[in-house]
This record gives sequence, structure tokens and C-alpha cells, in this order.
Amino acid sequence: MRLVTLWLGLVLAGPALAQERPGILDLPAFPGLSERARGEAARMLTRNLPRAFALGPEGRFAWQSGGPEGEAEQKALESCGRGGVACRIIARDLAVVAPERPAPAPVAPAGQAISDMNHETVPDPRFLWWGPQRAAGVLVFAHGRAPRGGDSRGGQPQAWTRHFNNAGFDVWRFDRHPNVDEAPRAAGWLKADLQALRARGYRMVVLAGQSRGGWNTLMALDTPGLAEAHIAIAPAAHGFEGGPSHARQLDDLRQIVAAAAGAPRARLAIANFRDDPFDAQPDARAVLFNELGARAGGFIFLDRPEGLPGHGAGASNGFADRYGACLLRLATATPPPRAC
Repeated sequence: MRLVTLWLGLVLAGPALAQERPGILDLPAFPGLSERARGEAARMLTRNLPRAFALGPEGRFAWQSGGPEGEAEQKALESCGRGGVACRIIARDLAVVAPERPAPAPVAPAGQAISDMNHETVPDPRFLWWGPQRAAGVLVFAHGRAPRGGDSRGGQPQAWTRHFNNAGFDVWRFDRHPNVDEAPRAAGWLKADLQALRARGYRMVVLAGQSRGGWNTLMALDTPGLAEAHIAIAPAAHGFEGGPSHARQLDDLRQIVAAAAGAPRARLAIANFRDDPFDAQPDARAVLFNELGARAGGFIFLDRPEGLPGHGAGASNGFADRYGACLLRLATATPPPRAC
């Protein structure tokens, strides 16, 4: 229950957030839930959509997340209703749907996106919306670049970002058209968009990204005042091992380290995973990541954690369970933690 206490405490800390926080966050207090069900309801709130929570008589319950549209609800009902028990869905995605205590999902107003023909920075509708004036801050998540020209736009940010969202942060996506998504150009768009979000009134900015989005997150360390925290998950920008540009990886990373030398001491987290085909030199990269972290205002290096292999490990629920709350503390706690 420690993780649950953390995010509830952060949400309740600000009076404005306590008065108007989304009703789905009160799901663990729904009438009829046992202590175990309350804990599982809180756990569901750290999962990506779709998700559904079913409740039956005598404390029967089940929940499910992930899969095609409608599957989570169906599986939750089936699991809860084994043996012929009549169960009902009380929460779906971002809303409590039980008629005795309905709580609709808060949605971002129209017209929020920052965009041009090549990219868009936009609130993700699968996350709770707080708004710039009430939010504890904003987390901007940059996706990776799909192989063979695939389009990564619209992908749901990784599940660990739910810890930020539940604690009062809006979650925005930084989407780029695959035909023009080169690292230097994307870094320029990203920096401008972060400044625009700051101008809208967000009191704190957290920049995060996966793969190429993680690389852009590191590139943005060269500019003062863009973000209070940078979180780079499996940062990469040079293709698979053995590819034509992979040999430049360390030289380009050294340039990032050098460019960040004069910037303010933003907090920094980096996650690197075993068996990552985009990282042929993990030991050499680790040296440079630690050099970069030595200049940060707080630094956590998740260097090839056990049980989380592969380039996409940061997208797993296992990563979110193990590190989501810690990454939130890195960004918000005083002093920041030194390890997870």
C-alpha cells in the first residue's frame, strides 16, 4: 500500500486539487470494497487504458486492463461472476459508472494542441485532465521512432506516467510525422512547445520519452528552464547494432554531455535495459550517462535492472510497478531520492 499512499498524499496536498480532483481517484473508497479490493482498485489506477473494475455481492470483485476495446470490461465481469454471481462494472477507464456514485471522466477542452504540419503536442485523452491552473505540473511524453517508417503517433504514454497523472500532472504527447522525424528537427519543435506550455501557466514541466523520444529528452538538457525533470527511457537515435549510423552513438552522446554542461541543474533519470539491440555499448554509455547525471540536480540511473530486458521494457507494467512512484519522487520530492 506504500505506493498508493504516495500518490494519494500528493493529490491531497494542494487545496485546489483536493476540492476538484477527478472522482475515479476515489474508487478505492467505493462502498462495499474489502481492504483487498481497495488495494486492487488503487493498483488498477496505475494501469493504462482500457481498464474496468467489476463488483459483485459479498465483496466479490475483479479488474482487468489492456487488450482490445471492450475486452477489459468483459474479462472483469467474467472473472468476478464465476459460479453464476451477478457482477456489475463500477468503473471504466477514467470514470466511475456506478449509478449511485457516478463520476464522469474529466476531459481536456478543445483547441489545446500545439501543432504544425509536421508535429503535434497534445493532451492525451486517455489520462485525467487537471488543466494548467490546477495541475501540479505537466508531463510531456515523446514516443520512439518506429522501424521501417512506421507511424508512432497517438501511442499511449507508458504506464509509469500514471503515477504523475494521479498525482495532479497533466500528460501530453509529443507526436511527430514519421517522414520528417529527425532528431535535431524534433528537438527544436520540442523545446519550443515546452516553452509554450510553460507560458500557459504550468508551474512544473517534466519531459519524458522512450527510445528516440528519450534521446530528444536528453538533447533538451542544453536549454535552461525547459523542464524541472528529464526522464529518458532506453534513449536511442542510431538504429540497430551494426547499422550505418550506430557507430556515431557514443560521439553524439558525448556532444549531449558537453552541451548540458552550462545548463541549470535539472533533475534527471535514465533507464537502460539489458539485451537492447539499439544499445551495442551499454558499459560505455553508462559511463557517459553517469557523467551527465553528476551535473544534474538529482539523478537516478536504472542501469540494466534485473527482470526487465529489451528495448521496450519501460512500457511494461513491471517497470511501472517497480519504478513509477520513484520517478515521481525524483521529480517532486525535496530532496530527491538517489536510488529507486
